[in-house]
Amino acid sequence: MQTNPTPPPYSSLVTVGDSFTEGMSDLLPDGSYRGWADLLAARMAARTPGFRYANLAVRGKLIGQIVDEQVGTAAAMGADVVTLVGGLNDTLRPKCDMGRVKGLLAEAVERLAPSCRQLVLMRSPGRQGPVLDRFRPRMEELFACVDELAAQHGAVVVDLYGARSLSDPRLWDVDRLHLTAEGHRRVAEAVWQTLGYEPQDTEWHVPMPATLPPGWVTRRVADARFARRHLLPWIGRRLTGRSSGDGRPAKRPELLPYEGPA
Repeated sequence: MQTNPTPPPYSSLVTVGDSFTEGMSDLLPDGSYRGWADLLAARMAARTPGFRYANLAVRGKLIGQIVDEQVGTAAAMGADVVTLVGGLNDTLRPKCDMGRVKGLLAEAVERLAPSCRQLVLMRSPGRQGPVLDRFRPRMEELFACVDELAAQHGAVVVDLYGARSLSDPRLWDVDRLHLTAEGHRRVAEAVWQTLGYEPQDTEWHVPMPATLPPGWVTRRVADARFARRHLLPWIGRRLTGRSSGDGRPAKRPELLPYEGPA
Protein backbone atom coordinates (compact mmCIF):
# COMPACT_ATOMS: atom_id res chain seq x y z
CA MET A 1 0.00 0.00 0.00
CA GLN A 2 1.38 3.42 -0.97
CA THR A 3 1.70 6.13 1.67
CA ASN A 4 3.04 9.68 1.89
CA PRO A 5 5.40 10.69 4.74
CA THR A 6 3.23 13.69 5.68
CA PRO A 7 -0.33 14.06 4.37
CA PRO A 8 -1.14 17.41 2.74
CA PRO A 9 -3.95 19.43 4.36
CA TYR A 10 -6.67 18.11 2.09
CA SER A 11 -9.76 20.29 2.28
CA SER A 12 -12.21 18.45 0.00
CA LEU A 13 -13.15 14.96 -1.19
CA VAL A 14 -15.28 13.75 -4.10
CA THR A 15 -16.08 10.05 -4.52
CA VAL A 16 -17.19 8.44 -7.77
CA GLY A 17 -18.56 4.95 -8.32
CA ASP A 18 -21.30 2.42 -7.62
CA SER A 19 -22.82 0.66 -4.59
CA PHE A 20 -19.42 0.03 -3.02
CA THR A 21 -18.81 3.78 -2.73
CA GLU A 22 -22.45 4.59 -1.98
CA GLY A 23 -22.01 2.54 1.19
CA MET A 24 -24.19 -0.54 0.82
CA SER A 25 -24.70 -2.44 3.19
CA ASP A 26 -23.55 -0.22 6.07
CA LEU A 27 -27.11 0.56 7.11
CA LEU A 28 -27.94 3.44 9.46
CA PRO A 29 -31.02 3.53 11.75
CA ASP A 30 -32.84 5.91 9.39
CA GLY A 31 -32.54 3.40 6.52
CA SER A 32 -29.79 5.25 4.65
CA TYR A 33 -26.30 3.90 4.02
CA ARG A 34 -23.07 5.23 5.50
CA GLY A 35 -20.06 3.34 4.09
CA TRP A 36 -16.32 3.84 3.86
CA ALA A 37 -16.52 7.14 1.95
CA ASP A 38 -18.63 8.82 4.65
CA LEU A 39 -16.32 7.44 7.34
CA LEU A 40 -13.28 8.76 5.49
CA ALA A 41 -14.90 12.17 4.99
CA ALA A 42 -15.72 12.36 8.70
CA ARG A 43 -12.09 11.68 9.62
CA MET A 44 -10.77 14.23 7.16
CA ALA A 45 -13.33 16.82 8.28
CA ALA A 46 -12.23 16.38 11.89
CA ARG A 47 -8.74 17.55 10.87
CA THR A 48 -9.74 20.39 8.54
CA PRO A 49 -12.33 23.06 9.39
CA GLY A 50 -14.68 23.72 6.49
CA PHE A 51 -13.87 20.37 4.87
CA ARG A 52 -16.19 19.69 1.91
CA TYR A 53 -17.43 16.37 0.61
CA ALA A 54 -19.49 15.07 -2.31
CA ASN A 55 -20.42 11.46 -3.02
CA LEU A 56 -21.66 10.97 -6.59
CA ALA A 57 -21.89 7.17 -6.38
CA VAL A 58 -25.09 5.33 -7.32
CA ARG A 59 -25.66 1.62 -6.86
CA GLY A 60 -25.66 -0.64 -9.90
CA LYS A 61 -23.83 1.74 -12.22
CA LEU A 62 -21.65 0.36 -15.00
CA ILE A 63 -18.39 2.05 -15.94
CA GLY A 64 -19.98 3.69 -18.99
CA GLN A 65 -22.68 5.23 -16.81
CA ILE A 66 -20.08 6.39 -14.29
CA VAL A 67 -18.15 8.11 -17.07
CA ASP A 68 -21.27 9.71 -18.56
CA GLU A 69 -23.03 10.71 -15.34
CA GLN A 70 -20.36 11.28 -12.69
CA VAL A 71 -16.87 11.92 -14.07
CA GLY A 72 -17.55 15.31 -15.66
CA THR A 73 -19.33 16.55 -12.55
CA ALA A 74 -16.52 15.34 -10.30
CA ALA A 75 -13.82 16.90 -12.47
CA ALA A 76 -15.61 20.25 -12.45
CA MET A 77 -15.68 20.32 -8.65
CA GLY A 78 -11.89 20.67 -8.46
CA ALA A 79 -11.59 18.73 -5.19
CA ASP A 80 -8.28 18.01 -3.49
CA VAL A 81 -8.95 14.26 -3.43
CA VAL A 82 -11.06 12.22 -5.85
CA THR A 83 -11.68 8.50 -5.49
CA LEU A 84 -12.75 6.37 -8.45
CA VAL A 85 -13.97 2.80 -8.16
CA GLY A 86 -15.83 1.35 -11.13
CA GLY A 87 -15.98 -1.46 -13.64
CA LEU A 88 -16.63 -4.32 -11.26
CA ASN A 89 -20.35 -4.41 -12.07
CA ASP A 90 -19.38 -4.82 -15.72
CA THR A 91 -17.18 -7.83 -14.96
CA LEU A 92 -20.15 -9.58 -13.33
CA ARG A 93 -22.28 -9.34 -16.46
CA PRO A 94 -22.52 -12.53 -18.57
CA LYS A 95 -21.42 -10.59 -21.64
CA CYS A 96 -18.59 -8.22 -20.82
CA ASP A 97 -16.30 -6.49 -23.31
CA MET A 98 -13.19 -6.04 -21.18
CA GLY A 99 -11.51 -3.95 -23.86
CA ARG A 100 -14.37 -1.45 -23.68
CA VAL A 101 -14.41 -1.50 -19.88
CA LYS A 102 -10.69 -0.77 -19.67
CA GLY A 103 -10.98 1.94 -22.29
CA LEU A 104 -13.74 3.69 -20.35
CA LEU A 105 -11.79 3.37 -17.11
CA ALA A 106 -8.80 4.96 -18.82
CA GLU A 107 -11.02 7.81 -20.02
CA ALA A 108 -12.27 8.39 -16.49
CA VAL A 109 -8.74 8.48 -15.06
CA GLU A 110 -7.50 10.79 -17.82
CA ARG A 111 -10.29 13.27 -17.05
CA LEU A 112 -10.10 13.08 -13.26
CA ALA A 113 -6.36 13.03 -12.62
CA PRO A 114 -5.70 16.61 -13.82
CA SER A 115 -8.72 17.93 -11.91
CA CYS A 116 -7.50 17.09 -8.38
CA ARG A 117 -4.43 17.06 -6.21
CA GLN A 118 -4.67 13.31 -5.57
CA LEU A 119 -6.61 10.66 -7.46
CA VAL A 120 -7.27 7.44 -5.55
CA LEU A 121 -7.99 4.18 -7.36
CA MET A 122 -8.74 0.80 -5.82
CA ARG A 123 -8.41 -2.90 -6.38
CA SER A 124 -11.85 -3.79 -5.02
CA PRO A 125 -12.23 -6.46 -2.33
CA GLY A 126 -13.35 -9.93 -3.36
CA ARG A 127 -15.37 -12.29 -1.19
CA GLN A 128 -14.50 -15.96 -1.01
CA GLY A 129 -17.06 -18.15 -2.70
CA PRO A 130 -17.98 -19.96 -5.94
CA VAL A 131 -20.24 -17.23 -7.34
CA LEU A 132 -17.40 -14.71 -7.65
CA ASP A 133 -14.72 -17.26 -8.44
CA ARG A 134 -15.97 -17.62 -12.02
CA PHE A 135 -15.50 -13.88 -12.57
CA ARG A 136 -12.05 -13.56 -10.96
CA PRO A 137 -10.07 -13.58 -14.23
CA ARG A 138 -12.03 -10.53 -15.41
CA MET A 139 -11.65 -8.84 -12.04
CA GLU A 140 -7.91 -9.37 -12.03
CA GLU A 141 -7.66 -8.07 -15.60
CA LEU A 142 -9.49 -4.95 -14.44
CA PHE A 143 -7.15 -4.54 -11.46
CA ALA A 144 -4.07 -4.87 -13.67
CA CYS A 145 -5.48 -2.00 -15.73
CA VAL A 146 -5.99 0.01 -12.52
CA ASP A 147 -2.33 -0.46 -11.61
CA GLU A 148 -1.17 0.63 -15.07
CA LEU A 149 -3.35 3.73 -15.11
CA ALA A 150 -2.20 4.73 -11.63
CA ALA A 151 1.43 4.51 -12.67
CA GLN A 152 0.74 6.59 -15.78
CA HIS A 153 -1.25 9.35 -14.08
CA GLY A 154 0.23 9.66 -10.60
CA ALA A 155 -2.72 8.09 -8.79
CA VAL A 156 -2.41 5.94 -5.69
CA VAL A 157 -3.93 2.46 -5.48
CA VAL A 158 -5.59 0.99 -2.40
CA ASP A 159 -5.14 -2.78 -2.68
CA LEU A 160 -8.25 -4.16 -1.04
CA TYR A 161 -8.25 -7.26 -3.22
CA GLY A 162 -4.94 -8.34 -1.71
CA ALA A 163 -6.14 -7.84 1.87
CA ARG A 164 -6.97 -11.27 3.29
CA SER A 165 -9.23 -9.77 5.94
CA LEU A 166 -11.66 -8.44 3.34
CA SER A 167 -12.14 -11.81 1.66
CA ASP A 168 -13.67 -13.21 4.85
CA PRO A 169 -17.38 -13.98 4.28
CA ARG A 170 -18.09 -12.63 7.79
CA LEU A 171 -17.30 -9.13 6.53
CA TRP A 172 -19.92 -9.38 3.77
CA ASP A 173 -23.65 -8.82 4.02
CA VAL A 174 -26.22 -11.55 3.38
CA ASP A 175 -26.44 -10.48 -0.28
CA ARG A 176 -22.77 -11.56 -0.65
CA LEU A 177 -22.06 -8.51 -2.79
CA HIS A 178 -21.65 -5.71 -0.25
CA LEU A 179 -19.50 -5.22 2.83
CA THR A 180 -20.82 -5.02 6.37
CA ALA A 181 -20.22 -2.00 8.60
CA GLU A 182 -16.97 -3.57 9.82
CA GLY A 183 -15.86 -4.16 6.25
CA HIS A 184 -16.50 -0.52 5.35
CA ARG A 185 -14.61 0.61 8.45
CA ARG A 186 -11.57 -1.35 7.30
CA VAL A 187 -11.78 0.12 3.81
CA ALA A 188 -11.94 3.65 5.25
CA GLU A 189 -8.82 2.88 7.28
CA ALA A 190 -7.03 1.56 4.20
CA VAL A 191 -7.79 4.70 2.17
CA TRP A 192 -6.90 6.92 5.15
CA GLN A 193 -3.47 5.31 5.41
CA THR A 194 -2.91 5.39 1.65
CA LEU A 195 -3.45 9.15 1.73
CA GLY A 196 -0.61 9.34 4.24
CA TYR A 197 -2.51 9.87 7.48
CA GLU A 198 -1.33 8.35 10.76
CA PRO A 199 -2.91 4.89 11.14
CA GLN A 200 -5.79 4.51 13.55
CA ASP A 201 -5.86 0.74 13.04
CA THR A 202 -2.57 -0.84 11.98
CA GLU A 203 -4.23 -4.26 11.68
CA TRP A 204 -7.16 -3.50 9.37
CA HIS A 205 -5.75 -6.01 6.89
CA VAL A 206 -5.30 -8.77 9.48
CA PRO A 207 -7.87 -11.57 9.16
CA MET A 208 -10.46 -11.97 11.90
CA PRO A 209 -9.90 -14.79 14.41
CA ALA A 210 -11.04 -18.14 13.09
CA THR A 211 -14.35 -19.53 14.27
CA LEU A 212 -16.08 -22.84 13.73
CA PRO A 213 -17.93 -22.77 10.39
CA PRO A 214 -21.72 -23.12 10.49
CA GLY A 215 -23.13 -26.60 10.07
CA TRP A 216 -24.29 -28.09 6.77
CA VAL A 217 -27.99 -27.42 7.41
CA THR A 218 -27.34 -23.81 8.43
CA ARG A 219 -25.29 -23.24 5.27
CA ARG A 220 -27.97 -24.73 3.02
CA VAL A 221 -30.69 -22.60 4.62
CA ALA A 222 -28.53 -19.51 4.14
CA ASP A 223 -27.88 -20.48 0.52
CA ALA A 224 -31.59 -20.87 -0.17
CA ARG A 225 -32.39 -17.53 1.48
CA PHE A 226 -29.62 -15.82 -0.50
CA ALA A 227 -30.87 -17.28 -3.79
CA ARG A 228 -34.48 -16.24 -3.13
CA ARG A 229 -33.86 -12.74 -1.78
CA HIS A 230 -30.80 -11.65 -3.70
CA LEU A 231 -29.49 -13.92 -6.47
CA LEU A 232 -32.74 -14.43 -8.39
CA PRO A 233 -33.69 -10.70 -8.34
CA TRP A 234 -30.14 -9.85 -9.44
CA ILE A 235 -30.38 -12.31 -12.36
CA GLY A 236 -33.80 -10.89 -13.24
CA ARG A 237 -32.39 -7.38 -13.49
CA ARG A 238 -29.53 -8.60 -15.68
CA LEU A 239 -31.94 -10.35 -18.05
CA THR A 240 -34.23 -7.34 -18.38
CA GLY A 241 -31.50 -4.71 -18.56
CA ARG A 242 -32.61 -3.04 -15.34
CA SER A 243 -30.41 -1.79 -12.51
CA SER A 244 -30.92 -1.28 -8.80
CA GLY A 245 -29.77 2.30 -9.34
CA ASP A 246 -32.27 3.22 -12.04
CA GLY A 247 -33.79 6.61 -11.22
CA ARG A 248 -31.69 7.12 -8.08
CA PRO A 249 -29.88 10.43 -7.58
CA ALA A 250 -26.31 10.71 -6.41
CA LYS A 251 -25.87 10.13 -2.70
CA ARG A 252 -24.40 13.58 -2.01
CA PRO A 253 -24.41 15.52 -5.29
CA GLU A 254 -22.97 18.83 -4.10
CA LEU A 255 -19.53 19.61 -2.68
CA LEU A 256 -20.59 20.98 0.70
CA PRO A 257 -19.18 21.11 4.25
CA TYR A 258 -19.47 17.69 5.81
CA GLU A 259 -21.23 17.24 9.14
CA GLY A 260 -22.55 13.73 8.66
CA PRO A 261 -22.54 10.69 10.97
CA ALA A 262 -19.29 8.93 11.79
